[in-house]
Amino acid sequence: MAEGRATNVAVQTHIDATPGRVWESLADIASHVDWMSDAVWIRFEGGQRRGVGTRFVCRTKVGVFTLSDTMEITEWKEFEAIGVRHKGRVSGQGRFEIAHAAGGGTMFSWCEELHFPRWAGRPGAAVARATLGRIWRRNLEAFKESLESGD
Repeated sequence: MAEGRATNVAVQTHIDATPGRVWESLADIASHVDWMSDAVWIRFEGGQRRGVGTRFVCRTKVGVFTLSDTMEITEWKEFEAIGVRHKGRVSGQGRFEIAHAAGGGTMFSWCEELHFPRWAGRPGAAVARATLGRIWRRNLEAFKESLESGD
């Protein structure tokens, strides 16, 4: 498959919870479907559920578009960051990062560099960037709300 132009999406939010609490929830990869509206299900490949080398397939749905995103954890820094590589029709890499926020709480950042099929072209990449940015901001708000409400 020929890859198209890279599309970068970055979102962040402040969470009124300690980095330890945020990490505890973030490190539970299977629970990401609870706060990611575009993630339908996650199926792990093998028994590994944490750390570098963890592989899984995430069924993703955005509007009428559905795909099975094959991912592998490429970075795992306890209480700091998780990096992932996407393989398939949409490829690329992503990273979640948490850090102590000035004044308390945690800054949670999510950035992705995605490569869509060449047929999607620049207009498709621009629409994807705007759409995913909106969805992922809502996802971060759902994650934030679950942590701040104690769910």
